[in-house]
This record gives sequence, C-alpha cells and structure tokens, in this order.
Amino acid sequence: MRRKLPDVYPAAPRVLVVDDDAVIRQLVVVNLELEGFEVHTAVDGVDALEMVREVRPQVITLDIMMPRMDGWDVATALREDPSTVDIRLIMLTARAQEADVKRGSRIGVDYYLTKPFDPDELITVVHKLAAGQPA
Repeated sequence: MRRKLPDVYPAAPRVLVVDDDAVIRQLVVVNLELEGFEVHTAVDGVDALEMVREVRPQVITLDIMMPRMDGWDVATALREDPSTVDIRLIMLTARAQEADVKRGSRIGVDYYLTKPFDPDELITVVHKLAAGQPA
C-alpha cells in the first residue's frame, strides 16, 4: 500500500539509511524513494555521523551490527549532541532480543524494527516520524 506524502511538507523529508549490508540498504532506499522521500545512505557508523552533518536528515534508519562504529554508539552520539538530539531514530536490525529493544528505549530510539521487516511498516513509521508524530 503506497501513500502520497501530505502537501504540508515544504520539501521531501530527508532520511539517512545506515546499514553495512548493501542488499538491505538498497531495499530500504527503493521503498522510501518510491514514497517520495529524499534518501541518503551510509555504510557504517562513522560514515553515518559524517552524513548527518552534511544532509541533516529528519529520520535515520540504523543497523546495530556494523564495522568501525556500531548503531548503539551512533544513537548515543546523536542523542548526546544538542544539534542532533531531535533527529528521529529507527533501529532496523536483526537483533530481536528484549534486552536490545530496552537498550534502544533507554538511549532514546523512536522505533525498533527487526529484520526481516515489513516495508509497509517501515514506510508508515518513517511517515509518522518525519511529520513529528510518535511512531
């Protein structure tokens, strides 16, 4: 089910997709671009923090297990920096343990989605978060 972006957006909301798996990254990108989002990508946590400064995304999808810097460290860094604290975070990961979900909540993650994921659920959540609504 595809939805049109509401007319209230002055420009397409920017989403940063962070995942070291090229197949997952491309799957997320294609689905979000079809919805009209402006999508940027990063291959690991270090790359993600650089891209955040460049593109100023409203929403980030973030894998946990990545080289150089994992998703937990990225989320923590974003929440500790006053200039990025308002960016909405979606953990998109294969780690489905309850302890991981709780850790995400403690850090300030807005939504936790496990792989394999439902693209429609991801799209719905990104729409809500980009519009400033709770997921």
